[in-house]
Amino acid sequence: MKRFLSVAAILTLVLADAAVSAQSKPSFAGKWTMVPDPNAAAAAGGRGRGMAGGLGPEFTAVQDDKTLTVTTNNPQLGELKTVYNLDGSESKNPLNFGGQTVDRVSKVKWDGAKLVITTTISFNGNPAESTQTWMLDGSGSLVIETSSNFGGTPTTTKATYKK
Repeated sequence: MKRFLSVAAILTLVLADAAVSAQSKPSFAGKWTMVPDPNAAAAAGGRGRGMAGGLGPEFTAVQDDKTLTVTTNNPQLGELKTVYNLDGSESKNPLNFGGQTVDRVSKVKWDGAKLVITTTISFNGNPAESTQTWMLDGSGSLVIETSSNFGGTPTTTKATYKK
């Protein structure tokens, strides 16, 4: 009887831990619109919201247990669909730009309730890397912080989106 209770207690702890882990991975699904940042607009000479992290002023995300699919509309490239594998395996999303193909390879990892997407690209033999950290704040807004070394200069931007 004691052995049964010990096994039952361990099983309960394991299942409770699994439930907490599942709860710590939020869904980023939805149509997201960037919240204007008056400080960023002033710093940009009043030109507006910019393209923080390359997502632009709005995008749509579809998420299931295996993938996060992000769809954006780019004035030069049209609709872009990027699929990220949520299991940590590589996601390849080549980009055709000006008659050339840019290889984009991304890996995703969970850091608690944050989704961290690291993408490497190679353009004309020059590698670059960016990292996006996605998180939901207390009001349900999506905050994306992007760090990159595109162009050789490290930069970090932060954008907030609402559904």
